[in-house]
Amino acid sequence: MGKIKINIELCKGCKLCVISCPKQLIKLSERLNPAGYHPAEFIDNGKCNSCGLCYQMCPDVAIEVWKE
Repeated sequence: MGKIKINIELCKGCKLCVISCPKQLIKLSERLNPAGYHPAEFIDNGKCNSCGLCYQMCPDVAIEVWKE
């Protein structure tokens, strides 16, 4: 089972991780981060396989990926 952690303070809500996730496990939050952006958030439903596409696409290096 995979997990990702998104640093909401670094995320600018560009949606590149949302678009790149093959399992559609990332969405933009309705809340704003301290910089005024809607950051991405991980939908942890146990289906993440740690493919790392979200990490590779993030221009702000705001995502960590690991396997449990």
